[in-house]
Amino acid sequence: MAMPSLVPVFSVAAEVAPAIEVGPTPAGERRLIPILGGTVTGPRLTGTILPGGVDYQSIRDEGLADIHARYVIETDAGARVYVENTGIRRGAPELIARLKRGEPVDPALIYFRTVPRFETGAPELAWLMRSIFVCAGTRLPDRVLLDIYELG
Repeated sequence: MAMPSLVPVFSVAAEVAPAIEVGPTPAGERRLIPILGGTVTGPRLTGTILPGGVDYQSIRDEGLADIHARYVIETDAGARVYVENTGIRRGAPELIARLKRGEPVDPALIYFRTVPRFETGAPELAWLMRSIFVCAGTRLPDRVLLDIYELG
């Protein structure tokens, strides 16, 4: 069996608002991060992130967050792609606390990985619904950076 490869597809730079804190729930500390917009650049897809998306987070313990972001990409050609991006972010509790306060943290110290899924009615983008993709992310105080790869 061939070893899977990672093929770069596109990168996202998403602007985010301060978190809306729901507070402790049976599933963990619940937070919602509004996605204000952003850019998509890369070899196979370019466009913008439309405002109105949300990153739904559940902090399971001081160092681990479940992430479930939902947002829409509009390509430069005008096609729209619905994105559900699910994964985890983990790190030392003191580093996660710094992220939560909006302070910068060296991305190499934080594990931030997700699996995005895409939906679109645009025939030229049907390939997005026919492969598995993985993502490496970085959380900055006012934005999230994502590198999306197709699992080859």
